[in-house]
Amino acid sequence: MWNFDSITQIGGHAVTAEGRPHLISTPAGKAVQFDGVADALFLDVHPLAGAATFTWEVIFRPDAGGAAEQRFFHFQENAAETRMLFEIRVIAGSWCLDSFALSGAESKALMDRGKLHPLGVWHHAAAVYDGREYRNYVDGVLEGAAEVHLAPQGPGRTSIGTRIDRRDYFKGAVLAARMTNRALPPADFLKVPPELIAGK
Repeated sequence: MWNFDSITQIGGHAVTAEGRPHLISTPAGKAVQFDGVADALFLDVHPLAGAATFTWEVIFRPDAGGAAEQRFFHFQENAAETRMLFEIRVIAGSWCLDSFALSGAESKALMDRGKLHPLGVWHHAAAVYDGREYRNYVDGVLEGAAEVHLAPQGPGRTSIGTRIDRRDYFKGAVLAARMTNRALPPADFLKVPPELIAGK
């Protein structure tokens, strides 16, 4: 479990901050705010390295005023193109989720431009792989699924608020993330804290 209550250490790992990401107070605790221009956090760890199955969850708030394509979380294997990531695509003042995984010889992107969500509101995103099927969810609702073989990834790095190569910056805030080495059902997902759902 990674709580975004610091810009120097997250989940017990040292953080390198670029730009001016900063802590904000929410009714559910601290979160990190990103400006969509130059703010990013980098960690020298890939928390799902070695996982043959996984669930990756993020509680985040995409804000208005950002670019059309924004990468808010990215895991990358060292010295390789192997990666998994979360992006949003902004469409007509709303957003859709883009989840992508490349591992071994296979890759898959899951994105449905018809499934749009409001900006400025806290959401839960999840990517799940059970060893056969790759799925993504927003707020516990299935958005996409496809059969694919994703080999376990090796040790690597993490970026939050941008791509590993510092492009497609995210405008918004991140409250928490959880990485689990098994496929969880939606009933076991993290929940957006009710005090955030209230729109405070």
